[in-house]
Amino acid sequence: MMGLLFVAVVGGAASAAQAPRVAALDALQPGRWVLKEKDGTSRSLCIADPRNVMQIQHGTAQCSRFVIANDPRSATVHYTCPGAGHGRSMIHVEGRTQFSLRTQGILEGAPFETEYEGHHVGFCHQTGAVR
Repeated sequence: MMGLLFVAVVGGAASAAQAPRVAALDALQPGRWVLKEKDGTSRSLCIADPRNVMQIQHGTAQCSRFVIANDPRSATVHYTCPGAGHGRSMIHVEGRTQFSLRTQGILEGAPFETEYEGHHVGFCHQTGAVR
């Protein structure tokens, strides 16, 4: 599952440019984040464009998105990724450096449901995809 949590520092811009505006994500700071799952597992990744957080399980796959709820501190987005699955993500933003995310859906034919707490820990020092 570690390989599924890619957010491209450079390459993610194309998919994010097509994404609808989600007000809550405008508050998040790009950079290095630590995502802690409900089971205690942590992952560090570089998020160049916070809009990619809403489809974190599907990485930089080309997905269409439908915004269900769009408030300054919370949002719900349903997305579909042809050939890769779909998902529904709900985010609550505590500030520029902290959020909670609940996401569920289908990834490559298998169901997933995950909750994350995200904490900004600094800036990204590399270019390219960061795991």
